[in-house]
Amino acid sequence: MPLRFTGGSRGYCPHSNRTIMDFDALSRLIRERRAVFPRFYTAGEISETVILELLENANWAPSHRHTEPWRFKIVRGMALERLGRYMAERYREMSPEESFSQTQFDKMLERPLQASAVIAICMQRDEEQRVPEWEEIAAVGCAVQNLWLSASARGLAGYWSSPKTMVSDQLFFDLKENERCLGLFYLSTWEAAELPSRRGPIEGKISWIDR
Repeated sequence: MPLRFTGGSRGYCPHSNRTIMDFDALSRLIRERRAVFPRFYTAGEISETVILELLENANWAPSHRHTEPWRFKIVRGMALERLGRYMAERYREMSPEESFSQTQFDKMLERPLQASAVIAICMQRDEEQRVPEWEEIAAVGCAVQNLWLSASARGLAGYWSSPKTMVSDQLFFDLKENERCLGLFYLSTWEAAELPSRRGPIEGKISWIDR
């Protein structure tokens, strides 16, 4: 069944009977995506239905041999406080006394409570190890991009954090032997603000090989 989109300029793929979506709208979504940090969050409720919609889009990321290695653990409600306490205590345990920072401890304690939900980004390695691990990690990264763009399209804030307290931990999320945590995705309602960003010119990052 053809895909139908309204507004903007549309193209047609000669190898398919599907109409291509508005390229300008897609470009805007990609280029206006931002890492939005907790100071902008309002921690309003995000329904389970919306979270599932975002993760369904994440589920359509590409993966070599269809290993689909992404796994998501959704923390919300009272569990956010427990996550904050766990992260803060892990930080205390992992920090030499001379480098321990009470400010950092307090931030870890409070940060999950500033979000509407925290999604642990996990990878479950293909049991047969049919593809290299880096390909599994790359696939999870693609899933997170889908999640992030979908959240942006919904007007929600997000950012991917990779605290040592969690990426080296198996206990809080009860990870299996072949699972690992690749970070936490903070998701929240927010006070929309202008968040400028930039990228260097693409011309300096490509090489054309014509013959």
